[in-house]
Amino acid sequence: MTSPTPVPGIDDRERKPKMPVLFIGHGSPMNAIEENPFSRTWENTGRRLPRPEAVLCISAHWLTRGSVRVTAIGAPGTIHDFSGFPAELYARQYPAPGAPAFADLTRRLLGAPTSALDHVRGLDHGAWSVLGRMYPAADIPVYQLSIDYDRPPEYHYDLGRRLKPLREHGVLIVGSGNLVHNLGTARPGARPYDWAEAFDTWLVARISAGDDTAVIGFRDLGRLAALAHPTHDHFLPLLYVLGARDRADRVEFFNSAFDLGSVSMRSIQFG
Repeated sequence: MTSPTPVPGIDDRERKPKMPVLFIGHGSPMNAIEENPFSRTWENTGRRLPRPEAVLCISAHWLTRGSVRVTAIGAPGTIHDFSGFPAELYARQYPAPGAPAFADLTRRLLGAPTSALDHVRGLDHGAWSVLGRMYPAADIPVYQLSIDYDRPPEYHYDLGRRLKPLREHGVLIVGSGNLVHNLGTARPGARPYDWAEAFDTWLVARISAGDDTAVIGFRDLGRLAALAHPTHDHFLPLLYVLGARDRADRVEFFNSAFDLGSVSMRSIQFG
């Protein structure tokens, strides 16, 4: 067994049993309030995992340009960053406490000037729609890391590697996006498009084989990648998760289904 990764300024006695890492296909915000196979599996996942000291969420719905920000607010608000949904969804709140101390540790791991603390922003629906099902009591501290959308895929993977020591301090790292995400072709009740299934299947094979290089270079698939991700916001959280995993981690896929024909809900646990 390898010794824990040292973190400057953190006493070894503060180390906890190593947490797994999750990628969650979050899909529609309605999963926060609807009873369906996806939301039920999130609930079961929260019950079976070790209880974290805090949750760090890297969500497709917080994009920044030129820098990375880490929320360090003590009581983050609930951001309803969508439109056209029922009033019940806008009334939903997730009053989890923030995690300023872990935010500061995360900033130090990432390094300045790569990152800065954000004392204003709350939790977007990529975080609270999932965590509200996993941890409905809202009693586990939650904070978020933004995605610098100006950076190439390799950059995001490298930041994920820098985040890995958080696992040894009780932090559950959650990437929240979708393995396939093309809302322009989404159709209620549609069966998965052939290209959507092909990209999803390719990712499963590459992730199972530990071929992170191929996943980082997903754009080499050309038209298939462009169809699966017209924009990369929902793909990039996966790269943080892959960076934070260990080669010895067990890989488990769940919620392996599609919604709207072009949104993969497939999720992954490492460790």
